[in-house]
Amino acid sequence: MPLRTDLVTALLGVWFGVGLMIDAWAHTTQAELETFFTPWHAVFYSGFAVVSGWILWQVWRNVRTGRQGLAAVPTGYLAGLVAVPAFAAFGFADMMWHTILGIETSLDILFSPSHLGLVVSMLLIITTPLRSAWNAPDIGDRPTLGRLLPALIGLAFATTLVSLFLSYGDAMQYQSLRIVEAFSTVEENGASRLALAMVVTNVIMLAPVLFLARRWQLPFGSVTVMYTIAVLMPGAQTEFTNVPVLASFMVAGLVSDLLIRRLRPSGRRRGAYWAFAGLSALATWSLYLGFSSVVAGHLPAVPELWTGTPVIAGLIGLALGALLLPNAVGSEPAAGPAASSVVDAGRA
Repeated sequence: MPLRTDLVTALLGVWFGVGLMIDAWAHTTQAELETFFTPWHAVFYSGFAVVSGWILWQVWRNVRTGRQGLAAVPTGYLAGLVAVPAFAAFGFADMMWHTILGIETSLDILFSPSHLGLVVSMLLIITTPLRSAWNAPDIGDRPTLGRLLPALIGLAFATTLVSLFLSYGDAMQYQSLRIVEAFSTVEENGASRLALAMVVTNVIMLAPVLFLARRWQLPFGSVTVMYTIAVLMPGAQTEFTNVPVLASFMVAGLVSDLLIRRLRPSGRRRGAYWAFAGLSALATWSLYLGFSSVVAGHLPAVPELWTGTPVIAGLIGLALGALLLPNAVGSEPAAGPAASSVVDAGRA
C-alpha cells in the first residue's frame, strides 16, 4: 500500500490505542464503574469504528476497480480485515459479560475471556501498517524514518497492549522511591518482585525492536519513537505519577538509536545484532536505576542488586538476540568483482 494509506491506518490506530489507554486509566482509578456504557468505552469503540471503516474502505476501493476475492485485499491488510468482525463479536461478548457479571476493577480484568479476545483482535488490526510495510516493494532494507513510521507506530501500540495485559509484571509502573526501597533490602519480597518485573518488561520492550532490526537497518529515531509510545500505557495506568521512570525509557530509546547508528545491526550482521541486543538492554536498565536513584537522592542499599540486575538484563537481551537471529540471514558481499550476491531471507 502507498505510504499515505498506511500512515492514515496507523494514525487511526492511534485513536484506537489511546482509547484503550483512557479505558485502562478509568478501570484503574474509577472504582465506582458499574456500567459498560462509559465515555471511556465510547472513545475506545469509536476508534475501532474509524480504523475498521478505513480498512473496509480500502478493500471496497479495490472491488470497485474489478478485483475479486482475496485479490481485493491490500497486501498486509488481510489479518486486520479478519480481525474486524472478531473484535466486534468480542465487544458484544464483553458488553454481555459486564452486564451479567459486573465490571472488573482489579487483577481479574486482565484475565477476562472477552478482554483477551479484544486484545488479540485489536493487536491484529493496529499492526496492519507493519505487515503492509514488511514486503512493500519501495521500502528496501534501509528505509527512512518517515517511510517506516506507520509500521513503528503500529508495533509500538501492539507493545502497549502486551504491557497492559502483563501489567502485574510491569517495571514501568514503579515509582522511583519504590524502586530504590525495593533494592535496599533482601529481607522482604519487594526486591524479587521488582527484579522479576524488570525481566518481563525487558523482554516486552526489546523483542519488538530486535524483530524490526532483523528485517531492516533501522533509521535513527526508530527506537525513540517506539519507547515514547510504549511508556504511555503504564503512564495512563499510574496517572503519570512516575514520570522520571518513564523518562528513563525515552532516553534509553535514544541511546539504543545511537547504538544502532554505531553498530549497524541487521539480519546479515549477526555479531552486531547480538551486541546491540545486549548493550541496549544493559543501557536501558542502567538508566532505569540511575534515574530512580537521582530522584531518591541515593543509590539502593544493596549494591549486588543495582549493579547485577542491568547485567542480567543485558544477558537476557543477548539471549533474545541469539534466539531471533541464531544464524545470519546472509552475508555482506565481499569486496571485488568476484563477490557473489546474497538474498535477504527476510524479504520472502
